[in-house]
Amino acid sequence: MPADPLSIREAWSKIPSPGSVETEFERFTGKRMERILATVVAVGSAVLGSQALIAAMTTMAWSDAPHVAMLLVVYVPLAAMLVACVVGRGVRWASGMFAVVYVLALGAWPSIVGSGDKAAAEQPWIFFLVNVGVVAAMLAFPLWLQFAWAVGLPFVYGYVRLVEGDFSRDFWVTTAFDVSFTLILGIVIISLGWMFRSVAAGVDEARARAVASYAAAAAAAAAEEERAAMSALMHDSVLAALIAAERAEGDRAQDLAVGMAREALTRLANTEAAVAQEGSDEPVAAAQIVVELRRALSELGADAIVEERGGIGLIPGRAARALVLAARQALGNSVTHAHGRGLHIIAEGRGDEGISVTISDSGPGFDLSGIGPDRLGIRASIFARMAGVAGTAAIVSGESGTTVTLGWESP
Repeated sequence: MPADPLSIREAWSKIPSPGSVETEFERFTGKRMERILATVVAVGSAVLGSQALIAAMTTMAWSDAPHVAMLLVVYVPLAAMLVACVVGRGVRWASGMFAVVYVLALGAWPSIVGSGDKAAAEQPWIFFLVNVGVVAAMLAFPLWLQFAWAVGLPFVYGYVRLVEGDFSRDFWVTTAFDVSFTLILGIVIISLGWMFRSVAAGVDEARARAVASYAAAAAAAAAEEERAAMSALMHDSVLAALIAAERAEGDRAQDLAVGMAREALTRLANTEAAVAQEGSDEPVAAAQIVVELRRALSELGADAIVEERGGIGLIPGRAARALVLAARQALGNSVTHAHGRGLHIIAEGRGDEGISVTISDSGPGFDLSGIGPDRLGIRASIFARMAGVAGTAAIVSGESGTTVTLGWESP
């Protein structure tokens, strides 16, 4: 049953473009890590917030309006931060709001509770939220500001406690212990968050490079497949039509040649073929040619060794690609006509000055001068291709075998 063109068009329009896909997934691990950090912060902050709330309710009277107002000022932003962390939306904004509000509330604490009316061992409920303010800064602020919060907030708390205790000796001892504990814990929390985020960023960067490499390889494979399809079309259809037209004798043969030409041109016009690209002039390592030759041998199922000699340097990408394609054609001919018997490949480099590739076999050989003008496997795919990049190609064939020598030298 044929597919509905409208439904196909609608489905095609819903496929995301490569740019949108890259934007969506380029920070996949980073987003997951931020979600995990927000969840962990929500759980820890909820526990510490509950502990502080219990301490506040057991130490103050509901008729004390300033204390109740302070409690609301701190816990309303804290509740908003917890909800944002659980939902996963507005985490940065809600956490930043709590981090700032908590510092202001902590600074105003002495004016609310007064001074000299508390024992040194009795810690105010607001102390339990010092590290909550630090993790809120971790979710909201850049790294330098996170460390500033982790270092500065314990000292703000220590100053507030000393003011509350009129800088008495007992308060100095307990406050020093509290400040050192919260300082170390805050720096550890910020360091762990930075480490986890760095690991996630590294994973995302590695994934982006892998995706880009795969996309480039897929594009090159698609281009090569398209090029092969076009070569087959030209060889099988257009060239056959031209040969038929040249050899046509009589009206029936001419009509047949015209029909073949019309069909070939129609197929050629309907084929979506881009302009053939033989690679850029971007320098590539000549060692990549050896890698491609080994890959070609693997694809052809041939058993041979690629021998490397000399110094392998850099050559233009266009010349490297032409040499690889010409060598693949020679390998294909050797496997097809000589069954790969005695196949031997030598890649001899001369640094950045050039490279030569020799492909030899011990097959029955062939008469190069006896190849018909309609056979383009050697003329177009080897000689013409190497000539197109100012390279050289030579074929020596006889009863003892065939040797194809390909070379390119820097001008």
